[in-house]
Amino acid sequence: MDRGVGLTFGVEEEFHLLNPATGRLAPGARQLLAAFGAHDVFGLPNQEFQQAMVETATPVCHDLDELRQALIATRTTLIQAGDRVGLWIAAAGTVPDCGIVTAPVYPDERYRRISDEYRRLAVEQQVCACQVQVGVPDEELAFHLIRRIRGWLPVLLALSGGSPYFQNQDTGYASYRAVVLSRWPTSGPMPLFADRTDYHRRVDKLITSGVIGDYGMIYYDVRPSQRYPTLEIRIADACPLLDDVLLIAALARALVVTAADEEERGEPIPDVADELLRGATWRAARSGIRGKLVDAVAGDAVASKDLVRRFIRHVRPALEASGDDAYVDEALLELAKRGTSAERQRRALSAGKGMHKVTASIVAETRTFSEK
Repeated sequence: MDRGVGLTFGVEEEFHLLNPATGRLAPGARQLLAAFGAHDVFGLPNQEFQQAMVETATPVCHDLDELRQALIATRTTLIQAGDRVGLWIAAAGTVPDCGIVTAPVYPDERYRRISDEYRRLAVEQQVCACQVQVGVPDEELAFHLIRRIRGWLPVLLALSGGSPYFQNQDTGYASYRAVVLSRWPTSGPMPLFADRTDYHRRVDKLITSGVIGDYGMIYYDVRPSQRYPTLEIRIADACPLLDDVLLIAALARALVVTAADEEERGEPIPDVADELLRGATWRAARSGIRGKLVDAVAGDAVASKDLVRRFIRHVRPALEASGDDAYVDEALLELAKRGTSAERQRRALSAGKGMHKVTASIVAETRTFSEK
């Protein structure tokens, strides 16, 4: 493993805040954050762009067991606070009734500037992600690793797809969150940068030209973190089930470690065409883990189950080295049996339960860990 890559990792989760009576988004972030007291010593949430969402972050973790306990702690803290103020907490890319709320943007000057500039894009940014931070101590190395992992990232989107509904409509997508996010000027697959100097030079031009306001508006599917010595993998939908969060985290770390091993051995960098990668990302958002996907590395269309197998074969040595292989194999089998969150939501609606029950099922899954 090159220079300590992947020795640490962590997860940032974004959550929707909902009115239990209606299942609709509730602009309750300030109320929720104010509800925390001295007894809440772990996993305090942070404000997010919209008042109807918050974000939590685990501490730095070293293995899946440690990450599981950290996620349980952060979710428990958040859910208990939500119960105290009468709010549902939902981890999902979108929730069915995600229309315009009364005061959508959190009262922060930076957020207000973004809202004023991007208008409807900001209003409809009612989406939540699961972001994995994988330790990469050297920023220069991070850009080399991005070249090696970018072609595989659509697989993580397909596995996490959990946003089929938007504004009470079935979008036809497994991850409509990815579509909503794609409308921003710096989103989707990360362009190729020669090195860290090239990256900062080009991002600085985006800022000085007024396209974006700051580095925090780099919303690409992967980016070097501005705060930590990590690669931040941002492509996945927020996942209601904790086991799916752990699956995405294990695979993201294994992918980065695999890239570092390839870099250390001097293996050729995959030639992944930008247009094919963008198409593969769209196809993953559209289809999830059913039907065909696009293998952006091999350059062909392939059954989703076969692309997942290719991915696992690619990262298998890293999974075995970390001891995560057994968990990942079992988690993938369970995911194939029960379906993604998008599939489970559609089954709930087709059973005649209505949109409110679909939302309630997301909320129930978000707190399922407490029953284990």
